[in-house]
Amino acid sequence: MRTDQILTRLERVFARLDREPERPAHLQTPQMSRHRVVLLGSTLAFYLAIVVAVLTTSWLVRLDWQIMFFRPYEQWPQLHAFLDYLVVLGQRGPTAVMVAAWLGWRSWRQHTLRPLITLGVALLLLNVTVGSVKLGLGRLGPHYATEIGSAELFAGGDIFPSGHTANAVVTWGILAYLASTVVTRRVLSVVSAVVSLSVGATTVYLGTHWVSDVLLGWSAGLLIMLALPWFEPLIARTEAYVFDLRELLRRRAETGRMPAPVVSALTPLLSAGGKWQLKPAAVAAEGPSAAPAPATPAGAAAVHAPAHRSVAHPANRPHLIRSERTPVTPVGSRRPAHTAHAERAGTRGTAARPVAGG
Repeated sequence: MRTDQILTRLERVFARLDREPERPAHLQTPQMSRHRVVLLGSTLAFYLAIVVAVLTTSWLVRLDWQIMFFRPYEQWPQLHAFLDYLVVLGQRGPTAVMVAAWLGWRSWRQHTLRPLITLGVALLLLNVTVGSVKLGLGRLGPHYATEIGSAELFAGGDIFPSGHTANAVVTWGILAYLASTVVTRRVLSVVSAVVSLSVGATTVYLGTHWVSDVLLGWSAGLLIMLALPWFEPLIARTEAYVFDLRELLRRRAETGRMPAPVVSALTPLLSAGGKWQLKPAAVAAEGPSAAPAPATPAGAAAVHAPAHRSVAHPANRPHLIRSERTPVTPVGSRRPAHTAHAERAGTRGTAARPVAGG
């Protein structure tokens, strides 16, 4: 696919997103309220308590082994087929695709990139926090346990905390976080809680996780959801940056197709530092005499012009010699300078012809 076709399609998408967001006026962006801070602190304390309980091989580890020997998948084998499908709701790949498709439609309908960017930030936090703890503690799962009664830590595993559970909390909880009404937010909060609890319990049933893995996974996912309001300024700046980058690329593409030496408000100027800067529309509207002279890129030659004008040299034309300079139009003349110059250049070296007609 050609580059111009890709830019055309992106332009259609961003043209839709350029409109004002259709957010309800009564629903504000979630803020880090005192209630949320209290919940965040309580969840963090619970998270640390589970880690300490496993590190010290406390009663929680004994409970892990008791449920492991109970083997729930053998006690209720009729549930095995159904729960094999249910646990997919906690797998990162399928859930991310499903939720991203829904939020992509939300972005298109509400003319904002915030839903998709929020999902990306939440998944990034999930991968960094959960992944680092998994690799740092290196706990083995029930199917790979080597010593009865031990915590199976620092053995090269990656089971603690449960990634399925934490991913279910974040991916389904983000729908409640981005809900467009208060009632929808409450309903989706209940739904996401039920789904994440079901996924965590299913991993224990299947014997792929300890109970303590699931508890820590729930805590890890909830910490991310409670801390998301702190990242709202970053989400807003990222959205603004994406739109600014799109506008910069669009204007740069337009100037590549724009006939020289036409200079307009859409013409980007290349500064001496090598960064693209947009020419203010107010400056361009005042005319060439009020606009500052654009900086010439390295290796490019500038056309010698009178001091009161700034003339950009076309990239696809040779340099003009001194005798072919554009003459200054006398005051009061009704003929444009470029028209007079073209007529003189076209008749140079030929005899004058009579003008036909009146």
